Amino acid sequence: MSISKFIKQATLLVVSECPPLGLESLKVKDTQLRASSYKRRGLGPHRGRLNIQSGTVDGDIYDGAWCAQYRDKKQWLEVDARRLTRFTGVILQGRNSIWSWDIVHTYKVQFSNDTLVWKPCMNGTEEAIFEGNQDAETPVLALFDTSTVARYIRINPQTWYQNGTKGDICLRAEVLGCALPDPNSIYPWQTEPTESKDKLDFRHHNYKEMRKLMKSVQDECPDITRIYSIGKSYTGLKLYVMEISDNPGKHELGEPEFRYVAGMHGNEVLGRELLLNLMQYICQEYKRGDQRIVHLVKETRIHLLPSMNPDGYEMAFKKGSELAGWSLGRYSYEGIDMNHNFADLNSVMWTAIELETDQSKLINHYFPIPEQYTTEEAFVASETRAVISWMQNIPFVLGANLHGGELVVTYPYDMTRDWAPREHTPTADESFFRWLAVVYASTNQVMSNHDRRPCHNKDFLRYNNIINGADWHNVPGSMNDFSYLHTNCFEVTVELSCDKFPHASELPIEWENNRESLLTYMEQVHRGIKGVVRDKDTGAGIADAVIKVDDIDHHIRSVADGDYWRLLNPGEYRVTATTDGYFPSSRTCQVMYDHYPTICDFRLTKMPKERLKELLMKGGKLPKDLQLRLRQLRMRKGKDGKQ
Repeated sequence: MSISKFIKQATLLVVSECPPLGLESLKVKDTQLRASSYKRRGLGPHRGRLNIQSGTVDGDIYDGAWCAQYRDKKQWLEVDARRLTRFTGVILQGRNSIWSWDIVHTYKVQFSNDTLVWKPCMNGTEEAIFEGNQDAETPVLALFDTSTVARYIRINPQTWYQNGTKGDICLRAEVLGCALPDPNSIYPWQTEPTESKDKLDFRHHNYKEMRKLMKSVQDECPDITRIYSIGKSYTGLKLYVMEISDNPGKHELGEPEFRYVAGMHGNEVLGRELLLNLMQYICQEYKRGDQRIVHLVKETRIHLLPSMNPDGYEMAFKKGSELAGWSLGRYSYEGIDMNHNFADLNSVMWTAIELETDQSKLINHYFPIPEQYTTEEAFVASETRAVISWMQNIPFVLGANLHGGELVVTYPYDMTRDWAPREHTPTADESFFRWLAVVYASTNQVMSNHDRRPCHNKDFLRYNNIINGADWHNVPGSMNDFSYLHTNCFEVTVELSCDKFPHASELPIEWENNRESLLTYMEQVHRGIKGVVRDKDTGAGIADAVIKVDDIDHHIRSVADGDYWRLLNPGEYRVTATTDGYFPSSRTCQVMYDHYPTICDFRLTKMPKERLKELLMKGGKLPKDLQLRLRQLRMRKGKDGKQ
């Protein structure tokens, strides 16, 4: 083994040996951070967290680092671990800012048990000086020659980017350390749970390990699971999906289809691990006879895509949870942001509304994909194409897109109508989308904690942790908007954590935070109405029938066997089913507060001309009602001719 490879492996071993204290994940509270000085509140010590993101304006309360008020070697950022800890290293980053460039080039580290007496970190007989940053975004790891046990640690910058005389001392940091055992409960406040009662595989899984875990779930529960691929990434990695159903591989009449998609941005990894945990959990609980899970599996066809961007994930995974930075692995191998890569059907819809004088000719659903988007030359990721094909082949009713880097649930539209940076842009189903977002946010243990602090530069607690996507920022070409305008499927985005790539030690508690949310959200696929649209004479299901709900300007359609699902909040609705060659049929459907849908079937009568055409083609005998109808028509024509 080469020396460089040995050092690299040893480095990774030490990093994994002692986890981060949690500056990035907010496990370390603001009250545990102090500084020698700071320029203003927005650059206070509470902002000195690894990967924290600033707002678009310098000078507000959400700036992108801790910055000292003075420019001398006496400045420091202090972290209180709140108990004796074996400190092993520090990770440093520069200031996140559109307008400023502030980085620390070198620094010292000191330790204390009482904040009065400080002991320097040594390199042999000399005080150690650690290399900091050469750019603002790349995290740089410094491991101590010898770990030190203490309660407090200080980062003391020695040199920084001067920028003439204007360079500030600014940094973002994470500290690595192992808490010492506390058998006598000297630190009773350290009672936050770190484990889960569920026996799941809590670690980060690369592509091979993910595939192996999915195979183990299928082997354990072969009667309710199926693994299939919807396509390949740019480098040839398969996009694997786990299907969970009591009849895997088949769409059952009246049974809704649900999907979770994770890893669209490869470096936002928590969703990937949560879906791997979810498939394990459902398998285990189904075998145990948990009635909630049994009912979910028997009444729903579930599809879990844990990694939409496996190429990006592999890039981030190789760097590791603290060293991948904010954006490494976000994009596809070709550099495409898949969250902006779906066909922009919003513009198609809004342009039609502006140009069409006859409102009756406008469509409000199943918008076709523009031809230029479907060409081989179009800048569309192979992963995006695979997901679009998947959406078109399976009649999904409800889904969610799992992201990371914030704590909020967003709902369509994600794109603003006039390309404004942000503007509330509701769909016709605004009330139901808000319900979906509230369902996830209110059952998530972190989002529903009113004492939590904002992640980065927006306080979503003010919005009850839900927001219209376009009201946050403009996202043209999002998967959620495309899903709503091109298919029957309603979809929201869930931002799962402040930290895009949580350390493996935090995965058990993240599962606890999200387990109930994941299950409750899936159960919403059974809200509203469902039914089958049939031919009144033959009883055959009618595909592609349009289901219209009065006062909601968005229709859905029946699928291959004539079955349909329309997500709706409780209330009374006038619903109409219509399709070419049949008389429309309307009925009133009452949606209750129950956890199951209201059945609203339709039996459509074929128009006489269509029935005649069909019978003549088959060479069949005309039924008496049709013979009578034709005789009446002939007599009427005869009278008209005599007059």
